Amino acid sequence: MNNPNLIPIYAEIFLVVATSAILLVDMFLSESKRGITYVLSLLALVGCAWFTFVDFQAGTTTYTFYNMVVSDPMGNLLKLFTYLTVGVTFVYARQYTTERGMLGGSLGGEFYVLALFSMLGQMVMIAANNFLSIYLGLELMSLATYALVALRRDHTMSTEAAMKYFVLGALASGFLLYGMSMLYGATGTLDLSAMAAKIASGTVTPTILVFGLVFVVAGLAFKLGAVPFHMWVPDVYQGSPTGVTLLLGAAPKLATFAICIRLLVEGLLPLALDWQQMLMILAVLSLAIGNLTAIAQTNLKRMLAYSTIAQMGFVLLGLMAGVTGQDQSNASAAYSAAMYYSITYVLTTLGTFGLIMVLSRAGHEAEELVDFKGLSKRSPWFALVMTLLMFSLAGVPPMMGFAAKLAVLQTVLHTGQLWLTIFAVMASLIAAFYYLRVVKTMWFDEPTDTARISVAADKNIVLGLNALLVVVLGIVPGPLLDACLHAMKTTLQS
Repeated sequence: MNNPNLIPIYAEIFLVVATSAILLVDMFLSESKRGITYVLSLLALVGCAWFTFVDFQAGTTTYTFYNMVVSDPMGNLLKLFTYLTVGVTFVYARQYTTERGMLGGSLGGEFYVLALFSMLGQMVMIAANNFLSIYLGLELMSLATYALVALRRDHTMSTEAAMKYFVLGALASGFLLYGMSMLYGATGTLDLSAMAAKIASGTVTPTILVFGLVFVVAGLAFKLGAVPFHMWVPDVYQGSPTGVTLLLGAAPKLATFAICIRLLVEGLLPLALDWQQMLMILAVLSLAIGNLTAIAQTNLKRMLAYSTIAQMGFVLLGLMAGVTGQDQSNASAAYSAAMYYSITYVLTTLGTFGLIMVLSRAGHEAEELVDFKGLSKRSPWFALVMTLLMFSLAGVPPMMGFAAKLAVLQTVLHTGQLWLTIFAVMASLIAAFYYLRVVKTMWFDEPTDTARISVAADKNIVLGLNALLVVVLGIVPGPLLDACLHAMKTTLQS
């Protein structure tokens, strides 16, 4: 039996070793030297990025571990943005977690270690080509995030959110696993490529396949936070420490998008006419309920949670638009538009939750809408950054969010579903109300809080670069769009 090729998983191996070493080093650090854990965690991300970038530059698709793992341009690009997302989250969350005792005392550096193990699960999900490796990555990510949500053990809302997330997350994992077991029972294989060939041959009982597909889509919808599997999102976003909320709401979306492509497109493409209709219903419900419910929220984290539900509706529209009947000419453009939308959403989310952490201080969480009243008078710079981010989420040109929405809507329109395109545009108009309400609150209301805003230099620089990226990728969206399209084409042709 040939030895498996380890080169495509060098990044994963490096991360396992580095995270284990960080955990051991952290055991011997005093509270005053906890910054060493922070620096080592960032260096671990840089090391992973190096291995993945070398693989990405090669532009090839490699299968290893007996087809259980795949290294391709789509996966490598998503991994690079995952490292960036987690690294920026560490920068934003450092002061926030320290002030709340999440890095001191008996807790130590578990925030960083658990975040890195969660990222390892995401990397496995992104590179998975087999039901077993998909589920292994999913559970590794989920178990780490369950612990992260409960990290503030003395905080009632955090422990409540952790219990809700754990129970509902276990339910969703059960859905996904049950669906996978039915598909395995019908096709006799766990390999996604072999499964697609088996289904295409027409020798599999369609009833079992459709039942299995329903459970798989339900599990994926839960991880995306799509309606009607969204019930955990607002409570967990609000109850978690903001640094953990960012770890939940950003990078995992990229990993979930990856397994949507792996499962639905690479493994279950012959059933596209079935899952396409399911995704359409999920998208319409998410856009409607997410945006309408967000209007009533006064807690900013809860509002952004419902906003996330609606934003995932656009991602589902892109995935749905890839296959219509026998016409697959729109496939690469649609899937790459959904991928581009996922990346732009994550980059914008980094800034919004990062700014919430900037304005928070020991003993005060700046997560209510009233906390942003008159922010322009306290700090015009932060008010400007938040305005750019809200404009991007609303899809106002020339922000990054506008380019992403336009890319998805063009692919939906290409399928001939004009009503669906109009519905998505109307949903975006509704969303503009609650995004612009935040802008109005910052620039036209009188401040209720006059406390001085003190921000570390590294956090200020990263926040500025985050806002700049939102503008630049909106004005010049071509390079990232082209990278997504090239990655998707290469992946689908392999």
